[in-house]
Amino acid sequence: MLAVTLISGCAVNPVSGQREIVLMTESQEIAIGRQNHPEIIARFGLYDDPELQQYVTDVGERLAAKSHRAGLVYRFTVLDSTDVNAFALPGGYIYITRGLLAYLNSEAEMAAVLGHEIGHVTARHSVRQQTAATAAGFGYTIASILVPELGYAQVQDIYGLLSNALLSGYGREHELEADRLGADYLARTGADPEAMLSVISVLKNQDDFFRQQAEAEGREHQGYHGLFATHPDNDTRLQQMIQQATLTPATEQIDDNRETFLNQIDGMVFGDNVQQGIRRGQDFYHPDMDFGLHFPDTWVIKNRPDRLIAIAPQGSAQIQIQADDINRRIPPEEFMVKRLGLKRLQQGQPLDIKGLEGYTGLTEMNTAKGPRVGRVSVVYLKNRAFIFSGVALNQSSAAQADEVFLATAMSLHQLTREERRLAKPLRIKVIKAKKNSRYSEMAKRSPIDSYAELQLRLINNQYPNGEPTAGSLVKIIQ
Repeated sequence: MLAVTLISGCAVNPVSGQREIVLMTESQEIAIGRQNHPEIIARFGLYDDPELQQYVTDVGERLAAKSHRAGLVYRFTVLDSTDVNAFALPGGYIYITRGLLAYLNSEAEMAAVLGHEIGHVTARHSVRQQTAATAAGFGYTIASILVPELGYAQVQDIYGLLSNALLSGYGREHELEADRLGADYLARTGADPEAMLSVISVLKNQDDFFRQQAEAEGREHQGYHGLFATHPDNDTRLQQMIQQATLTPATEQIDDNRETFLNQIDGMVFGDNVQQGIRRGQDFYHPDMDFGLHFPDTWVIKNRPDRLIAIAPQGSAQIQIQADDINRRIPPEEFMVKRLGLKRLQQGQPLDIKGLEGYTGLTEMNTAKGPRVGRVSVVYLKNRAFIFSGVALNQSSAAQADEVFLATAMSLHQLTREERRLAKPLRIKVIKAKKNSRYSEMAKRSPIDSYAELQLRLINNQYPNGEPTAGSLVKIIQ
């Protein structure tokens, strides 16, 4: 746990110019960002494209130079994550995921995202929230407020403490202030503050799509990005703030640089990357670790940095898969006792999966609905132990779910040559639309395995029924 000494006192807010009580000095604020930056990189990974990283940095620094805390050294990082988000750590550490970049369509939109996050830093929202929480007696730790992982369900920060600050935003007032500041910084650099509304529209459309997808698949929808999440694009106060920002004098006027932005993300990975493993329908392939798995047709697969999660319809059951190194050649049953601490396994039995050694049994697990009996399986592949932990929340579906848990463990195997061929990441390709181009026709040639037409509209900001115009630049997936 990050140890930071809190010193109460008054400080001048860089944005408002007013004195306010805070429990953290600027030096401590910067130290938190500096100390936690490596943890963020370790968890999400740095996207391996130096040219794109530099492009994002250049745009971000141009905005930061016009901000209320221009004296800070800002660091802008593109994370190798499918999550659609951006967030900031105290002290000027700004992150944007390639998952979000894929859905943006101009440099101005990207600048709007970066400007919003810079706004959180300049207004010291994390510091102010920590102060308010402490004053209210909630006892938040600095780490639990500032460093959460961003994503769908099973979200936890790098210290294992769930926080809503970055996941769901800082609350309506702080989010609106970040919007206002971001729009102001856009205007000061000559960009159009209206790009802020465009980004909100993109994210709202995506949220609508995922809600409809969840309903069609019989599962609960869970919103996943805090970015601009507290207000609709027709928010009156937001409209007024952006209109006010357009009155800000700029040193120069620039266009939205749509073509420049699209050229920068041309070839960028879309969806899973090789280092994280590749999902193809209900199959999962991990070339670097040389293993594959198969999941039931109706289950949703979540690929997390440290585990795989498969969730049954309506969330009635789930299975998690993790891998651990085998340091001593002990039987899988002994591994479960000594490494996992499972000393009261019921109905234990050995597994032989086409020559792979394993062991499985039932044990009590803690769930959101109280203790439940679940299945744990350990299967050895090369020098790794693959640990399968499955549990059903409802007794009525426990028997059927248990069959899935065992079948999933039994599907573990080394990759075939054909599977290695399939385990290549999808990439964005920017093309020029022809006279009669239609997303329905593009979808037929797309490797996207579900909702291809709608997803193509989403990444081109033409959801739900827009079509490309002749000569316009369009993103497709190859």
